[in-house]
Amino acid sequence: MLFSRMPGERLSIRDNSAVGRFHGVSASNGQAVPERQSESKMKKEESGCRRWFRRACPCCFQRQNSSIDVTGDTDGVPAGAGENEGPKSPTTATGDTELDELTLAVRSVDLLSRKSDRNKTEHHTDQYHSDQLIVRRGQTFQIELDLSRTFNPNTDKLHLELKTGPLPQVSKKTHVIIPLVDELQDERWEAKIVEQNINRVKLSVNSPVTAVIGKYKLTITTQCLKTSETTTFDSDKDIYMLFNPWCEDDTVYMESEKELKEYVLNDTGRIYYGTEKQIGARTWNFGQFDEGILEACLFVLDNSEVPPSGRGDPVSVVRVISAMVNSPDDRGVLEGNWSGNYSGGMSPTAWSGSVEILRQYHKEGGTPVKYGQCWVFSGVTTTVLRCLGIPTRSVTNFQSAHDTDVSLTTDVYFDENMEPIHHLNSDSVWNFHVWNDCWMARPDLPPGLGGWQAVDSTPQETSHGTFRCGPASLAAVRSGQVYLKFDTPFVFAEVNSDKIYWQRNLDGTFSQIHSEKKAVGHCISTKAVGSDERVDITHLYKYPEDSEEERIAVETACRYGSKPDVYSSPIAEDVRVEVMMDGEGPRMGGDAQLKIVVKNTSSQPRRTTLHSQVAVMFYTGVLKDTVKKDTLNLELNPQEEKVIDWVLPYTQYQNQLVDQAALMLTLSGRVSETQQVLANQTSFRLRTPDLHIEPIGEAYVGKEMSAKITFTNPLPCALRNVVIRVEGLGLRDLHPIKVGDVSKHANVTVTEHFIPTIAGKRKLVASLDCRQLSQVHGVADIDVHESQ
Repeated sequence: MLFSRMPGERLSIRDNSAVGRFHGVSASNGQAVPERQSESKMKKEESGCRRWFRRACPCCFQRQNSSIDVTGDTDGVPAGAGENEGPKSPTTATGDTELDELTLAVRSVDLLSRKSDRNKTEHHTDQYHSDQLIVRRGQTFQIELDLSRTFNPNTDKLHLELKTGPLPQVSKKTHVIIPLVDELQDERWEAKIVEQNINRVKLSVNSPVTAVIGKYKLTITTQCLKTSETTTFDSDKDIYMLFNPWCEDDTVYMESEKELKEYVLNDTGRIYYGTEKQIGARTWNFGQFDEGILEACLFVLDNSEVPPSGRGDPVSVVRVISAMVNSPDDRGVLEGNWSGNYSGGMSPTAWSGSVEILRQYHKEGGTPVKYGQCWVFSGVTTTVLRCLGIPTRSVTNFQSAHDTDVSLTTDVYFDENMEPIHHLNSDSVWNFHVWNDCWMARPDLPPGLGGWQAVDSTPQETSHGTFRCGPASLAAVRSGQVYLKFDTPFVFAEVNSDKIYWQRNLDGTFSQIHSEKKAVGHCISTKAVGSDERVDITHLYKYPEDSEEERIAVETACRYGSKPDVYSSPIAEDVRVEVMMDGEGPRMGGDAQLKIVVKNTSSQPRRTTLHSQVAVMFYTGVLKDTVKKDTLNLELNPQEEKVIDWVLPYTQYQNQLVDQAALMLTLSGRVSETQQVLANQTSFRLRTPDLHIEPIGEAYVGKEMSAKITFTNPLPCALRNVVIRVEGLGLRDLHPIKVGDVSKHANVTVTEHFIPTIAGKRKLVASLDCRQLSQVHGVADIDVHESQ
């Protein structure tokens, strides 16, 4: 006779797929087969073809089973028994119950994204008006899973997947597979169970510091190894990943907590305008945390031509935002208008913040908002970059030059009668111009050029075919290194170009008749940290006017411009300067000693003034503080070489050093007789002592052995809370040894015991960690033999 489904009764695919695998599961309408029927007999009754069909296509198998013709008794159960008995108690469907008990599935996920949750407070994202999870890269965050049963690490598997962009790819880092591990390690995507309470599991998820920023979709995959059944769960909430200026390894890392509060977390600010003698200020609502602004900022990125895979590099992101905030060539956020006629839009002076501009751009699907001028472009740029996690400020330059021919000068042309030639006078000097500084390391540039970078979103000139400008290193601008990317010549001309006056000769050529050396780049201003006061930052963009360093920078820059002969070239370049160090260089805890070698290769005497300054430098190339300056007057006889002993006392750097203990010595000067410019930059670090590791005895797999680790404190002060971390592949997992405080110049010896697990040549690695001293490490080679 035929078994069929009762009206309203649901036939589960899982019911049919369990036939032949679990006792008490029927192939019809869910009736239980008596438990005395053996599993082997059930498997025998189902043909191999039917089992293959059931596994290959359970849906079709289910439909076929709805009309199975069952005849005769089934181990004593009459055909048709129970047809009209009504609903069965759930406890009778033992097969379905057992399968449910074995299957591991995610019922729900809690991203712990409430304002008061640890994720948002620890990641400094609790100010965002959003119930989505917003985290910063390079830092762990937590999520909670509600599972269908208790997770068993021995028989269950679980992993997470994050996807961003329209075409996620693992190779592009836009499709991330996050494995479950026992211990989290830096610089990789991993997850670890940190709490488990019956069916609830809390995971700690780690992201690398190079992760692509943006909006990620979360999928959780679970698998029961006993049944090989896999289930997936798609979260209805997204995860937003931002840059992390609190993380030392992120290229946007900023050390000062006060500056982070100002340049990342402050959602209001001041923008300056007017003239250098009548400076006005207006408050601007950046509103980077307002509802919908994060989504709008990511929408701006989505509208650009840069794929999501390029959003892990802040240099690339800043360059994209510089282009996308204006609209001439990419339908960006704002349409500029300097005509005075603002019909069809808002007057630039009417805006008081960025929020409505970004919301309107997002709401209208990418239609440029009308209208903006420089301070509006700058205000919106500050909002977007702070929202994404890049420290940013708005900056105003008074008497700001606009160089149109890459001459690195502001040129004014007259005819033979001293009448202006208007069609040639395309260069201009604005009363004021507003742009942005953003903070980041520049690994794409030579060391020392990280830190503040100038970015200008006002559409003035194209850069590689697009209206954008920057990021340009302020350190490069200051020293005239205009050959370094991006758009450094344009920014240099804005703040430090000379105004050159030219007169046309009778033969059509032009002669230089006058120059103004202080015409542009005055009172460069930004809001002070922690107050509404104006702070002058002109010194970050250029040396003091008329100083020798400033003149050197101008003349150096102009040699790379379209008019390299504006300034007379040196008569000769016959003086050389270089920096040398003895052996492996200065050591931590003592005076740093270098040698400056200056040599006159000419047959004439030479005189020069050599300026030197040394600054503490992060390993990323960002300069922190200048710790010493000197000026040295030199007279060199023909063919003479002078060696100057340069010393930096320990007392001058002891409280200034940062990780890696790096410093940069900068030399500059000019030869009086030839006007030759002397310049040299030398980066060096103070060498730290090694950890000495001495293996004790022979090493065998499975047999305990030990190693002695010794260290001498090189500093004339105590080291606090010293920890030595030891690990070795095939030797032992990472093991921290708490040493405690170490007195000045004291020796420390610790003995580490471990059991090798892999034969062959192994390396035992140790590193020392404390606040006063870093980059102390050691390694020992250990030849592990097979067990005896």
